Amino acid sequence: MEKNANGTTKNDEKSVTADETRINYRGWKSMPFIIGNETFEKLGAIGTLANLLIYLTSVFHMKSITATTIINVFNGTANFSTLLGAFFSDTYFGRYKTLAFATIASFMGLLVIQLTAAIKKLHPPYCGSGSYDVCKGPTAGQMAFLLTGFGLLIVGAAGVRPCNLAFGADQFNPETESGKRGINSFFNWYFFTFTFAQLVSLTLIVYVQSNVSWAIGLGIPAILMLISCALFFLGSKMYVKVKATGSPLTSLAQVIVVAIKKRRLKQPEQPWLSLFNYMPSGSINSKLPYSDQFRFLDKAAIVTPQDQINQDGSATDPWKLCTMQQVEELKCVLRVIPIWAAAVINYMVIVQQQTYAVFQALQSNRHLGNSNFKIPAASYIVFLMLSLTIWIPIYDRIVVPFLRRLTGKEGGITVLQRIGIGIFLSILTMLTSALVEERRRTTALTKPTLGVEPRRGAISSMSGLWLIPQLALAGLVEAFASVGQIEFYYKQFPENMRSFAGSLLYCGMGASSYLSTFLISIVHRTTEGAATGNWLPEDLNMGRLDYYYYIIAALEVLNLGYFLVCAKWYRYKGNVKDSLEDKLGPTQSVKPTV
Repeated sequence: MEKNANGTTKNDEKSVTADETRINYRGWKSMPFIIGNETFEKLGAIGTLANLLIYLTSVFHMKSITATTIINVFNGTANFSTLLGAFFSDTYFGRYKTLAFATIASFMGLLVIQLTAAIKKLHPPYCGSGSYDVCKGPTAGQMAFLLTGFGLLIVGAAGVRPCNLAFGADQFNPETESGKRGINSFFNWYFFTFTFAQLVSLTLIVYVQSNVSWAIGLGIPAILMLISCALFFLGSKMYVKVKATGSPLTSLAQVIVVAIKKRRLKQPEQPWLSLFNYMPSGSINSKLPYSDQFRFLDKAAIVTPQDQINQDGSATDPWKLCTMQQVEELKCVLRVIPIWAAAVINYMVIVQQQTYAVFQALQSNRHLGNSNFKIPAASYIVFLMLSLTIWIPIYDRIVVPFLRRLTGKEGGITVLQRIGIGIFLSILTMLTSALVEERRRTTALTKPTLGVEPRRGAISSMSGLWLIPQLALAGLVEAFASVGQIEFYYKQFPENMRSFAGSLLYCGMGASSYLSTFLISIVHRTTEGAATGNWLPEDLNMGRLDYYYYIIAALEVLNLGYFLVCAKWYRYKGNVKDSLEDKLGPTQSVKPTV
């Protein structure tokens, strides 16, 4: 059943009053299909980026720097594509159609990747433990087929990632208490299934891929994604399907264009009283008060003799006159950008744990105690997930109530304070990573080793469990910074831009992947001919990965200083009533000027 943003339905329903058509919210009745779909969709992920990295180096015989670059570019592009997916969803297709198309694309992408492992002609011939110079690399056709699979996965990510959460929340009535509780519970179940699926991928699926067969291990995600598609379409008739309402980007573009056109006008002395202050009755956005940041944009809402106004109070031509509400919505977006930039630098820490920490594990003692069981290198990321999942309930049930009593704030601390703590923890994460790598390398060079990792080097006798501290700290970085970002973007963006708010986190992850690729390239080229040798060779024992980690730690120190400046400057999105009480004292009702 389709509905508009203002709550009217397209189809006739039995639950109809004399004045309005009511939406038949199914709530939890539709959740077996939605949560089941999301669970299998997460399980149907390609496994992990870390194991995919191993797949490229072991099966396609790529050098680590080449494989890391491909993974970072793929991950970055997939995350950036969510912005495009959010745009098409909100502007043209709606979340249901976008999810339907994206889910099928994800399945096709996984199938293509699986075929590269299952069909011998689609990957280079096996060459055992030979060096990269001896092993035959992929042909142009094999590479093209592999990249086609990556491309389909990017298309799938573009639609699934920004729409999943919002589509699930659409199934509950936000106007009732039960609906509000349902939305909150849905978010909890969503993140639970996400974590559960990640843990399964990091253990069982990764183990099959690394120790049994790549063809079978990559076939499991494809089968699970097929089940996800089936579940999604089985519940189709039960879903509430929100129709696309047009792009909010047009409104933001109008403010920029009009502000440029009226740049020569004099700035008003009391803009909160004199600017054009029309608010459409059907708008889903909350009324925003005037803010004195980015004042040059205020000129877009200055009424001139040439501007014409309709009988309902709206501007005849919004490309010549904008409302103060439009201006403030653009200011909300602009204020978020500096915080987002700090988050981009911060997430580089997580990127390293998904790439180079895997290479550290490959050249460490991965045996569990004295047993013969060897932990797959890609599975070490599970410690990051465990740290995240263990800390979140502790933080929510114990830390937040304690801080709430101290500070009087609903969340215990502000969202920006939470993100700041995450950035500080990222510094500790990289320092710990550098110290552990220095110990691993020193042990490999000065003590007996445990053999040789094919196409890499000697395996250090240092236990791979020494990687747990850095991964656990990285999990706390995610718990504070990444979860804080989700809340921050959701609350600070205008209501009609929340799909874009959801994609902003993924865009930050994408930018981090690209930035990491750029930094790796710079370090590789700079140190390749240096007297100390290349810091990032195939054999980590011959490099100085710890120095690379120290560079990132230094960047995070600078990033923390930048973030603190931005956080001090930032003004949280308010409402009209709060703003008027600040200026005029307590008031019960004040009508906006038009």
